[in-house]
Amino acid sequence: MFINITMESNGVSLDIRIDSEQKIRDGLMVLCESGKLPKKDIPNFFRSCLQERPVSTFKTFHEEQIFDGDILSAIC
Repeated sequence: MFINITMESNGVSLDIRIDSEQKIRDGLMVLCESGKLPKKDIPNFFRSCLQERPVSTFKTFHEEQIFDGDILSAIC
């Protein structure tokens, strides 16, 4: 199942459609390699703006219960 979310990292905001069974970290690496996000250290945690809690980049979007419309913001 695909979800539509916004990723915010290093001052860049990007709307994406991504497989919910993909690990968050893997999705971020693809975005960095394609030049969509700056190639900096990928944080271990992001903040879900809808749920107001940290989410691990080592889990899938589904495991972290990230759904359509959520905004994941890098925790520095």
